[in-house]
Amino acid sequence: MKDFFKMMLASALGFIIASFIFSFISMLIMFAMMGSMMSSFGKQESFVLENNSVLNLRLEGAIQERIAESDPFTELIGGMPSALGLNDIVGAIRKAKNNDKIKGIYLDPRIFAASNATLAEIRQELEDFKESGKFIVAYADSYTQSGYYLASVADKVAINPQGMLDVHGMASIPLFYKDALQKLGVEMQLFKVGTYKSFAEPFTQTEMSAANREQVSSFINDIWESMKTDIAASRNMETTQVDSIANQFPLLKNTDFLLAQNLVDTVLYESEMKNYVRELIEIDADAKIPSATVANMKSVKTQVIKKSTNSIGLLYAVGNITSGSGASGIQDKYVVNEIEKLRKDKDIKAVVFRINSGGGSAYASEQIWKAISDLKEEKPVVVSMGDVAASGGYYIACNADKIVAQPTTITGSIGIFGMIPNFSGTLDKLGIDTDVVKTNEFSDFGNVSRAFNAQEAAMMQAYVNSGYDLFLTRCADGRGMPKDSLAKYAEGRVWTGNQAKEIGLVDELGGVDEAIRIAAELANLGESYAVFEYPRMKSPFEEIFNKNKEELAAKTLKSYLGESYDMFMLLKNIKDQDYIQARIPYDLNIK
Repeated sequence: MKDFFKMMLASALGFIIASFIFSFISMLIMFAMMGSMMSSFGKQESFVLENNSVLNLRLEGAIQERIAESDPFTELIGGMPSALGLNDIVGAIRKAKNNDKIKGIYLDPRIFAASNATLAEIRQELEDFKESGKFIVAYADSYTQSGYYLASVADKVAINPQGMLDVHGMASIPLFYKDALQKLGVEMQLFKVGTYKSFAEPFTQTEMSAANREQVSSFINDIWESMKTDIAASRNMETTQVDSIANQFPLLKNTDFLLAQNLVDTVLYESEMKNYVRELIEIDADAKIPSATVANMKSVKTQVIKKSTNSIGLLYAVGNITSGSGASGIQDKYVVNEIEKLRKDKDIKAVVFRINSGGGSAYASEQIWKAISDLKEEKPVVVSMGDVAASGGYYIACNADKIVAQPTTITGSIGIFGMIPNFSGTLDKLGIDTDVVKTNEFSDFGNVSRAFNAQEAAMMQAYVNSGYDLFLTRCADGRGMPKDSLAKYAEGRVWTGNQAKEIGLVDELGGVDEAIRIAAELANLGESYAVFEYPRMKSPFEEIFNKNKEELAAKTLKSYLGESYDMFMLLKNIKDQDYIQARIPYDLNIK
């Protein structure tokens, strides 16, 4: 028997050692392969732009503020979500405008996701491109409304003979969960300030409140007014004609209708469209069209920019505002640290703070507000609002020297709320009882197995009221407005950038470029300055080996949950006792 145990122990030990050696060798082989792959990748020649080229502006997937550079490892594993960076699109169009080898743009809008302010930013760049005298042509088998909004800029808009084109106006279609939660025995206890603060309505009501319906109607009509005005101007129409077309729902009309209504210029198959492009750039009918994509244009060299004593920092803040030190979303400690770096950098003479956020934690927003206040004491700070800079997103913007927004940016929503779930009904349905032993009266404050009592509810509402008063104070001081005057535009009311400019919540209308121009002017930099983006984007490969596993988990979760990720994070933040929120509805659901 002793020999048996000896043999068994020796076998087990041998197996463990062999497994360790095999794993070690496998790791060496894997890293050798990765090193070889990266080495070969580094030796690959960068894209070379040919003479007589066309920028192939193919839009598909999600358009985000900016995306990480791809790397060989990412290419190997694949499966990464399709996305385009707004900064890359804008950069490609600008390079194409100023490069003599590019003769025009072939706009190819497919199925892509972009909000109205992002569309406005791209459209403005296309308008600026046309000032060079170069051509823009657009072609699609089917145009979404967003795609057509961009395509209407083109000198010639073509469509497949059997194609479809969508112009339908705008609608907001929120979902309401109150009855579903009720069936589960869940009651959402709400404490808020602001008649228009509508974030919690899906959890506490079955339809829009009158105030919310009023504000939603106001901002979607203003956004649609901006879009149809642009379309009408490009297609030589009246805005009333665009409305008339939308009311006929052209998506289900044939191409004869599209031609008759001047929505398109011609009906062509793709091969015929490419022959037309060949004619524009004067090459043979059978010749390959020299072209460059947005990705290709990244490697097209422009004048080498080196960091100088006249530099502007472009700091991005994108996503939900939460408490934390990670790089995912807008986590206060991480963002404050980035702001401090810019404050201490003597070469950075001004900062453009690019915000794309519907808000989040009121506490975290206050921390970022303080960091911006400290930065502003030493150098100019200009906010550039993206798709949305509302509630907490406005909180962190309000004290900048200047605020720039797109006409269709969603902003304002100056108001806060606290929402605590009560699961006592759920526990009753499951036959679960709870009890408590405590040392002090409020030792179990926030216990989700019971409802708040009257005293606790009064304390929570007083706390929310105090937070709202602080929010109002920050905004009034930042905007140089009397507090009672600003209060008329608060109450959680959402405004478009166009409306916000009229009431003094923003200073100028425009995109990032306009914000940079203003920052350079405030810092007296003249025409000689460089712009550098912060924080540095990490590639997916770097994320895998990132020590902060929370960031990797967040990115992975977001790729699976998609649009539901924000809702998940809201529930997580509430669970983590981040009671007070300054945010707009997590999904405006504008169609």
